[in-house]
Amino acid sequence: MKAGVGLFSALALFLLMGAVLTQQGRPKKPTRRPATTRRPSVAKPAVPAQPEPQEPTDFPPPILGPPSMFPDCPRECLCSPNYPNSLNCENRNIRAIPVIPSRTHYLYLQNNYISEVTAEPFVNASEIRWINLANNRILRINKQVFEKIPSLLYLYAHRNQLKEVPQGLPASLEQLRLSRNRITKIPSGAFGKMENLTLLDLYHNQLSDSDLGRNTFKDLKGLMQLNLAHNVLKKMPDGVPSGLIQLFLDRNRIDDIPKNYFRDLTHLAFVRLNYNQLSDKGVPKGVFNISSLLDLQLAHNQLTSVPLFNGHLEQLHLNHNSIENINGTLICPYSLQADLSDHSLAPKLRYLRLDGNHLSPPIPLDVIMCFRHLHSIVI
Repeated sequence: MKAGVGLFSALALFLLMGAVLTQQGRPKKPTRRPATTRRPSVAKPAVPAQPEPQEPTDFPPPILGPPSMFPDCPRECLCSPNYPNSLNCENRNIRAIPVIPSRTHYLYLQNNYISEVTAEPFVNASEIRWINLANNRILRINKQVFEKIPSLLYLYAHRNQLKEVPQGLPASLEQLRLSRNRITKIPSGAFGKMENLTLLDLYHNQLSDSDLGRNTFKDLKGLMQLNLAHNVLKKMPDGVPSGLIQLFLDRNRIDDIPKNYFRDLTHLAFVRLNYNQLSDKGVPKGVFNISSLLDLQLAHNQLTSVPLFNGHLEQLHLNHNSIENINGTLICPYSLQADLSDHSLAPKLRYLRLDGNHLSPPIPLDVIMCFRHLHSIVI
């Protein structure tokens, strides 16, 4: 029995040693790939740098219209068969003015991204009467443009980035709207020979007293409305045309009105001086005693008393001043003892605004007795 057990142990030992020897003789697999010979790198030819885009990339692409029955209609615009003399290019995201057909009388280019107006698109557009360039990014309008369109009547270029009034404006022009630009300069002679101009709108620019010389407006014989509101004027503008009907000077820094400023303005009907720095000292007695004046606005100033005015005045705005009392006997254009049984002879004042002062109701009786046409008093 013992001999059998020994034989079995010897056999097991022999098999175990054979397994160990077999493992030692088997070659190991490499853990990494053998290094390979790399091809020498060849330098690639340099790619030329792409030029910068000509247009800002944040602008939306231009909108192209459908094919038109008019072969000369630019793809950026619309040409209606019902209005063959109109070229409608507004709201098309265009950067430059396309070539204008010779049949065009009315040109609409508002609400685009135009930065400069040059003469080339207008070579054959001599019949243009009306141009609307509002709400673009125009920095300059070349004076050669107006040589191509000598019959222009209306030029609307508000809401742009102009720094001066365009030069070379045609003598035919009747309305010029340049509000909400950055104008600080009116070149000498900019309005020369423009006797047909009836409306000049320079609202919301950066004009100062030094930018308005005595002769700036001298050639505007037919001017009826002058809007210089929302600039930085400290004085009343010199040399305004005598035929003026409307003068708007709101939101400036005016603190003084010369004594005889309105003497020669015999047609002046509307004067607006709201939001200035006028005090009693800067308003001479009787300066507003103008028979043609219908509407006088002096709101948001520093007045402590009601200025004298003519019996033909119909509307008076004195709200938001420092007025503490109102004396109807003093401000009445006529004597309260006069016979005013005929209401047509009574002062014409219909609307009086006094809110925002240091007043409280009731309205003094002498005010009611004088201004019998009053329909509305705000206090």
